[in-house]
Amino acid sequence: MSKDKRDNDVIGLLGPLRRYALSLTRDVGEAEDLVHDTLLRAFEQRAQFKSGHSLRPWLMSILHNRFVDQARRKRSERHRDEAIALHIEPSVSGRQEGSTRLADVHRAFLTLPEEQRAALHLVTVEGLSYEKAAETLSIPVGTLVSRLSRGRARLRELEDGPSDVRVLPFPAGGRRDAL
Repeated sequence: MSKDKRDNDVIGLLGPLRRYALSLTRDVGEAEDLVHDTLLRAFEQRAQFKSGHSLRPWLMSILHNRFVDQARRKRSERHRDEAIALHIEPSVSGRQEGSTRLADVHRAFLTLPEEQRAALHLVTVEGLSYEKAAETLSIPVGTLVSRLSRGRARLRELEDGPSDVRVLPFPAGGRRDAL
């Protein structure tokens, strides 16, 4: 085969095109895609090929230009995505933070005295009314409410630390509105 025919043999140029594409992309899959895009572009633009010239430099030029165009597009997309990411707050918080928080609440819950744990569990987890929960525990509703209040306060304290706010006792008359 003469040098002129060899330079215009597309099948014979696949090896050099693949090697050049691989040296540019450093990825076999991307290199194959680049060669495919190059051959497709060459076929679409075959009217621009000047008869009598070598096919190899023309195809290498197309391959190089396709690579540069793709690199610019990727860089532009990356910059656009980064700019958008700066203005968007995540719509879903990470699961790890929620799981950690739940584990912390569970540990704090387990530190409560048994009667507070039971009251909180029946009302908050099982969804029982105060009356049904009090009946289940065989205690008055007022006692249940007191245990719930102390248990919730203790959980808040474990989470936030001790509160500096003190509950003032009722004045001598015993009326709340007197405060």
